[in-house]
Amino acid sequence: MDYTAAMLALAVGLFLGMLGLLELGRRLGRRRLERDPEGARSGVAAADGAVFGLLGLLIAFTFSGAAGRFQDRRELITGETNATGTAWLRLDLLPAAVQPSARESMRRYVDARLAVYAAIPDEARVLQACQNVAARQSELWRTAVDARASVEQGWEKLLFPALNEMFDIGTRRTHALQWHPPVIVFVLLSALALACALLAGFAMAGALRRPTLHMFAFAAVIAVTVYVIADLELPRQGLIHVVGDDQL
Repeated sequence: MDYTAAMLALAVGLFLGMLGLLELGRRLGRRRLERDPEGARSGVAAADGAVFGLLGLLIAFTFSGAAGRFQDRRELITGETNATGTAWLRLDLLPAAVQPSARESMRRYVDARLAVYAAIPDEARVLQACQNVAARQSELWRTAVDARASVEQGWEKLLFPALNEMFDIGTRRTHALQWHPPVIVFVLLSALALACALLAGFAMAGALRRPTLHMFAFAAVIAVTVYVIADLELPRQGLIHVVGDDQL
């Protein structure tokens, strides 16, 4: 599935939906003005303020959370890079006879880790790649354990913690693929945006001419904001991504 196209379709659908509700609200407002010119806007300011305030609050929280998770994923890439580099250097502590096989196991492990992210968004391939990572991890660990059984000179106190840290941060990175807010949050955000469009259209009923610029600007700003939030939540499938960080 092309998630970039799907998110663009969502943003365009939201934009068109808001435009339609802006026009609907405007027409409903004009009918109300014709029937009750004095009371058409009486007592609605509090309701409008509450709904628009809730939309602004939800956008602020979801955008902040998405941006924070995006940065966390980038930091995890740097962390795994550092942990992998440390583990690679500490392979020098192994007995000389074991080092070639240990380094080859390490290369296979790193290639398997990269394959996990290259497989996105194919879930079946991602699962298969994760299983390959587990196999390569066991292979590398077994190589170090076997070396320790054959000769023990204190190097294991440095190598094993480095390997553990590398494995642990790899697990956190894989789990970070699922760090997203519940779907209901995006449903609520979209529903509030549409409701605000209806209310904004109702508020525009007093204008003699349709405020086209304001209607388009309001719908476009909200739709683009929702798109950016969704794009930040999927940093390997949209326009804003962390793929370049894999070069580390």
